[in-house]
Amino acid sequence: MTRDVPEGDAIAEVVRRLEERFPQLPSSQIAEAVLEAQHHYDNARVRDFVPVFVEREARAALERPILTE
Repeated sequence: MTRDVPEGDAIAEVVRRLEERFPQLPSSQIAEAVLEAQHHYDNARVRDFVPVFVEREARAALERPILTE
């Protein structure tokens, strides 16, 4: 199986897109959300859609308000 774009490059592009979408958030928070989402797929046998899933999961985490009491 071959990919047009290596997974690492695709993940870097995910980070870039999320930084554009959430300019108010620190880059470190975005990178952390992406890394956390990416770890959910560490053992995935089929890797083709991992960047898509990582972006969706990270975006949802960044959109979710954090409630503290």
